[in-house]
Amino acid sequence: MKKYFLLFLALNTIVPAWAQVDNESLKLKLNESGSHYFQATFLNQVWLRTTENNPGTTVEGNLESQSTDIGLRRTRIQMFGQITDRTFIYFQFGQNNFNAQYNSTSNRKIAPFFHDALGEYRISDKNQLKMGGGLSIISGLSRFSQPSIGTITTMDVPVFAQTTVDQIDQFSRKLSVYARGQIGHWDYRYILSDPFPITSNGQTPPALAPVSNFALKGHNLQHQGYLIYQFFDHDAHTTPYMTGTYLGTKKIVNIAGGFIYQKNAMWNKAAATSDTTYQNMAHWAIESFVDIPLNKEKHSALNAYIGYFNTNYGTNYLRYNGVMNPANGTTATSANSISGQGTVYGNSYPMFGTGSVVYTQIGYLLPSKNASMSNRWMPYASATLASYDRLNGFSNNTFNAGINYFIQGHKSKLSLDFQNRPSFQVNQGELVKGQRLNSVTLQFQLFI
Repeated sequence: MKKYFLLFLALNTIVPAWAQVDNESLKLKLNESGSHYFQATFLNQVWLRTTENNPGTTVEGNLESQSTDIGLRRTRIQMFGQITDRTFIYFQFGQNNFNAQYNSTSNRKIAPFFHDALGEYRISDKNQLKMGGGLSIISGLSRFSQPSIGTITTMDVPVFAQTTVDQIDQFSRKLSVYARGQIGHWDYRYILSDPFPITSNGQTPPALAPVSNFALKGHNLQHQGYLIYQFFDHDAHTTPYMTGTYLGTKKIVNIAGGFIYQKNAMWNKAAATSDTTYQNMAHWAIESFVDIPLNKEKHSALNAYIGYFNTNYGTNYLRYNGVMNPANGTTATSANSISGQGTVYGNSYPMFGTGSVVYTQIGYLLPSKNASMSNRWMPYASATLASYDRLNGFSNNTFNAGINYFIQGHKSKLSLDFQNRPSFQVNQGELVKGQRLNSVTLQFQLFI
């Protein structure tokens, strides 16, 4: 009885404290002013989806040309806080891409893991210089390489911008030390990362081949850098994550550039020789992002982005990927599909490769007499225009269009998304374009 009484007292002490700062968040006040705090957030994204599958797709042994599935795209818990005047701590725990086919031949109960665990110290009086380290998504390439997934405009992010996801990182996170800050109109970050070996990603590494893949031997640190010029307001700077849309509450117009470089990250072996060739991985991007209010009386807003990505993974590198794949097998063989490029079944398509990508999106927060973000609508469209060396000049374009219904801002929203993607086959040794395939997804997001 004494234990239960002490627990009751503890709960009655702690729970009210989480509401001391405001009524909009679970925030524990650590000092009288609230400048020192610790906060928790929770996010869940549920998908109901129907997908036209790639030719030859099987689901648990049966050929399926179409799949309908329900899944958890992301389930996350964030815990972070300013625990002293200059010290910040951040954790994120959760799981991704959890549907009926997740780990379909193994243990489905191993999904959750730590995404982030970092500490940061502010050296300057304001945000001019912060230094930190730990497990983090902080990246040098693009704002979409480190997206705040609870605030994105489109239903999902352009995953190709997370260039090594689940290859030499942990769901885009790496063990890193970094410096970041905001000086005048400039926002910068530099990151030194220690990538994971490809052998620890849970998949069988591809054999040495004339096309490049991540090297199984050797280890080098990775350098990343990102520089933004902000014409008006600065992006939020609490965490390294970058906001998708502020829904008219900020005036953001910027241009930015970034890079990722890792020496001898890739290797290949010419078919006619026994020599192994190591190649550097080098990506760079330039981009522009606009997120502004349009009419203050009607509370409308514009979100727009365009970016050019030059991705170099070595000779003819190509990797298929399918977000929360609804299938788990294929009858396709190396004779009728592109060999050695990853999963070809379900909703996958060539997402990563040596070449170039132009990505653009636009969203419009429709006018309303309602000043709050309740019962608001935001249609959007996006295009990923990729040209990868291994596809022999064929375009590899993916298009999305949809609409967000903000029940209460990003805290509670519905998103309906239509995607049209490419497919490719091999016919008598020649690469040919297959039919274009579609998927429709309804997402329900809850975020507190």
